[in-house]
Amino acid sequence: MRKHMNWMVIGGALLIGVPAARATDGFTIGTGTNYSRGNYGTDVTTEIWSAPFTATYQSDRWTFGLSIPYVHVRGAGNVIPGTGPVDNTNPLGRGLDQLLGSGGSPAGGTSPSSSSASGAGDVVATAGYRLLSSVDRSFGLVATGKVKFGTADANKGLGTGANDYAVSLDTYKTLGKWTPFGGVGWTYYGSSPYIKLESGIQANAGMDYHVAGNDNVGVAYNYRQRIAIGGAAQSEVTAYWAHKFNNRLRLQGQATGGMTNGSPDWGVGTSVNYSF
Repeated sequence: MRKHMNWMVIGGALLIGVPAARATDGFTIGTGTNYSRGNYGTDVTTEIWSAPFTATYQSDRWTFGLSIPYVHVRGAGNVIPGTGPVDNTNPLGRGLDQLLGSGGSPAGGTSPSSSSASGAGDVVATAGYRLLSSVDRSFGLVATGKVKFGTADANKGLGTGANDYAVSLDTYKTLGKWTPFGGVGWTYYGSSPYIKLESGIQANAGMDYHVAGNDNVGVAYNYRQRIAIGGAAQSEVTAYWAHKFNNRLRLQGQATGGMTNGSPDWGVGTSVNYSF
């Protein structure tokens, strides 16, 4: 288990951060839930829930993935799920709150007022190729491309309404029960008439440990430079636990702590995956 690492990102993360045990080549479907909470440098607490449906296909060298999430957000109209704090000049703010007289982001600036919205999130498609690999797959170098389609409703503040395009390069090496991993990436962030974003670099590093049997634990650090006026760099640490019931069914839980205004103060999540 510990020598077969799957570096495919499915759940909308900007860069590979938490590795998971590699499933048997073929199709894998999964779902889960994630919750995060933070102030993002404002006086308003923003809560974000997401429940993604994921599907992947993996062969010897290729892995393809698709994520379709449902998102609920309650908080500041300038905090966009998956992006963080931005200067959101959309006169609708989050939903129709401003038109209804209950808050939202006023035209021309960021608003700390609180509002809520729910709906489909951004669809994310990924493709990864294993450039280098040892015979036992205890070492690997993987190139990944990702497209985040701007399908989430920008007028509800569930997304930016624009597509993002990312590339990354990641590696790992198993040494007994320990597997250090890390990578770097770059993303072109699409801008909308109301949200202006800049391209950004991401990086991650971490360590996975095979506890015993079918259990792994680990910790990962993720960084993303500031990509928006009114925003901040992302810097966060995630601890995780993964249990493999058998060759088909896997459960994972994780907890995240943020260290900058670009990240939530904390978050928790769980996912379950089944391979065919």
